Amino acid sequence: MNYSQWNAWYQKIIKDFGYSEDADAKAAEILEKMLDVQDPEKQLSLLKERIYNKCVLIYGCGPSLERNILEIKRIGLNKVCAQIAADGAISALLKEGLMPEIVVSDLDGRIEDITSANKKGAIIVIHAHGDNITALKKYVKSLPGTVIGTTQTKPLTHVFNFSGFTDGDRAVFLAESMGAHTILLAGFDFGNYIGKYSKPSYKKNVSITPIKKKKLEYAKKLINWLASQTNTVIINITGAEEIIPGIKNLKWIKYKTETQNFNF
Repeated sequence: MNYSQWNAWYQKIIKDFGYSEDADAKAAEILEKMLDVQDPEKQLSLLKERIYNKCVLIYGCGPSLERNILEIKRIGLNKVCAQIAADGAISALLKEGLMPEIVVSDLDGRIEDITSANKKGAIIVIHAHGDNITALKKYVKSLPGTVIGTTQTKPLTHVFNFSGFTDGDRAVFLAESMGAHTILLAGFDFGNYIGKYSKPSYKKNVSITPIKKKKLEYAKKLINWLASQTNTVIINITGAEEIIPGIKNLKWIKYKTETQNFNF
């Protein structure tokens, strides 16, 4: 998706949710100043090294996440695919001893776990928007490892726009942009519950709110649109009943057989 295509989606989103484009742009400018010592070409190369021509597992924060992680470990997918955690999913991965190559976050997840992953080598792709300016100012400079910035508005020199709205679908757009040959979605539920890893304050899965449901509807539409435009194979291996139109939805009872022919 080029910027003009994304901007058409973005304008619909901010109108539908009442977000401020000016606030989003201000957040991007703040993050730009924090990252202005970076070499943008080097940052893109670091991402590409971890994703290009690979199978990429992307972990969302849905209620199926913990089950999916155990299933992935059981058949060893984590050993043959690069891994990207969407924000709070990093906490579930660390709990099971898995270290993703990349964490895509708007700093809603557990900061201690994001920091720990960054210290151990995970690239943190931090998204700037109007609602997380305080978090950007508080946490970005204290992260010990590689940090890359993204925005929903016009890309800047050090802050990129790979497209996408929620942490989960932004991770999908990132993986596709960096040349993944296959993208597998785990923990991508779109039902009536929000996974407990979505917010540090959650102790269990909670009923979905109207605003969260609307965000997930946009995530589904965006992933569906991307799948129609790319040669990258995108498969939802969450196993939940809620499906993403245009995306193959594999149930785990069939998964090992159905993926035998994939060149991971």
